[in-house]
Amino acid sequence: MASPEHPGSPGWKGPVTQCTARTQQEAPATGPDLLHPGPERHLDMHSGLSSNSSMTTRELQQYWQNEKCRWKHVKLLFEIASARIEERKVSKFVVYQIIVIQTGSFDNNKAVLERRYSDFAKLQKALLKTFREEIEDVEFPRKHLTGNFAEEMICERRRALQEYLGLLYAIRCVRRSREFLDFLTRPELREAFGCLRAGQYPRALELLLRVLPLQEKLTAHCPAAAVPALCAVLLCHRDLDRPAEAFAAGERALQRLQAREGHRYYAPLLDAMVRLAYTLGKNFVSLQERLEESQLRRPTPRGITLKELTVREYLH
Repeated sequence: MASPEHPGSPGWKGPVTQCTARTQQEAPATGPDLLHPGPERHLDMHSGLSSNSSMTTRELQQYWQNEKCRWKHVKLLFEIASARIEERKVSKFVVYQIIVIQTGSFDNNKAVLERRYSDFAKLQKALLKTFREEIEDVEFPRKHLTGNFAEEMICERRRALQEYLGLLYAIRCVRRSREFLDFLTRPELREAFGCLRAGQYPRALELLLRVLPLQEKLTAHCPAAAVPALCAVLLCHRDLDRPAEAFAAGERALQRLQAREGHRYYAPLLDAMVRLAYTLGKNFVSLQERLEESQLRRPTPRGITLKELTVREYLH
């Protein structure tokens, strides 16, 4: 059996980076498409399963059984460890430091983020639009007309906001909602993808590696949700001439796209992985075969690279 041509040779077919026009039109400009299309607006682990999957019914049943065991519910603990007053030329506000850790085991990837009271207020307003009945018993600490910067008031509000996050997380539909996920990850992801678009790869990578563990924990029930961020990590490493690290990030992303051949990232990611495998001297035959099979199922007139797709995320 003849070996496949390598990239750049006359017989090289080229990694196929095709996406359908429909896929390109549906690619959101504001973040990864995570929402279940039904009325219950939460992330769904089944939403990315390809309708073109070649698995038999029995294989699919086994796959989802393995998925449920593998992507089991992660329990998180929220602690607002400290608060500080920040003054600017025309404003003065309190910044709360939130620490998120996984319970039940040692967590060496605890997340540390900062949010203002106004960020919590925006979250509450957004949740009330969709989950008013579900959160009717969750008390949100109100803003006072005076005394907001008194030490006693800041300590009291810090405890109240910590309890507020814990109560929200205890509600299944809320902790899986786009609103809750955006509150905890979107500011950092927006900055990271902005740095990626600007070619500031070290800063983008720093931000991504900080927020990605938290995003993965929050979307453990929906593995494909972290794929855009993982692909951004791949691109940063690749453009910093770190192909081994880029390939490792790509493997993690592909692992989260199992049985999701129709996902918009599937073909562009495989194309990037074929090229990285060739650069690293790895066997890229199986990756190339998967890419060609994907293209046969979904033939398209033009291709889109992984970078072209990824830089569209978190524009607003």
